[in-house]
Amino acid sequence: MDKYKNLRIWNISMGFLHLIQSILMIVLSNDFSLPIMTNYLQFDIQTQSILPSPEILVEVKLGYLIAGFLLMSSIAHFVISLPKVYEWYVKNLKKGINYARWIEYTFSSSLMIVAIAMLVGVYDLSSLILMFGVNAMMILFGMVMEVHNQDTEKTNWLSYYFGCIAGAIPWVVIALYLFGSGEGDYKAPDFVYWIFFSIFLFFNSFAVNMILQYKKVGKWKDYVFGEKVYIIMSLVAKSLLAWQVFAGTLRPV
Repeated sequence: MDKYKNLRIWNISMGFLHLIQSILMIVLSNDFSLPIMTNYLQFDIQTQSILPSPEILVEVKLGYLIAGFLLMSSIAHFVISLPKVYEWYVKNLKKGINYARWIEYTFSSSLMIVAIAMLVGVYDLSSLILMFGVNAMMILFGMVMEVHNQDTEKTNWLSYYFGCIAGAIPWVVIALYLFGSGEGDYKAPDFVYWIFFSIFLFFNSFAVNMILQYKKVGKWKDYVFGEKVYIIMSLVAKSLLAWQVFAGTLRPV
């Protein structure tokens, strides 16, 4: 039971680390904003034809967007640490599943994808909703993976494969925008490329962690060890994205 008590301390600590970064992101960031646009068809009287009509729906302060996914993680860790919720959390860990993780990732990692997409120029509201939704489906396939394999002798990888396919789609769109942005003065800033490669690597490391858990490699034979790895990777991935964006666009001039 000691390892589960220790895990509670982990969650409380991570809750504070995410919360502090979220507050710092709001306090220290400048007012840099990105637009969310619609591009609906509209009848043009002069040309007598139906044409797309780009319109800025809202300007989103990037600092608030970044603080958002940090705050989501903070709240999730604190909620997990509550007495009754923690009992439910531990009960599920013993069965080889963590519903709380997948619920939090569904929202926080999908918001991260939206932030990265906006940094490379994806401003269309419908596209952002689709990218959020497809990434959320990837996370939910991860939950299904754990649900299906709680009592199986042989691991069923079908939902894992479907999750990988879903997770790749937003990154394909991001890559198209990033590498199609032009050359020289017209290409995206260097920090955006660093974000693309570093966060892409970390997103894939979550999939690797799941493989190690189900293959029961070394310390991953203990599900709680894999849970701790998820917690650390989540903190590192979110912190890395947040402070790379801060250094590139949000630090005060």
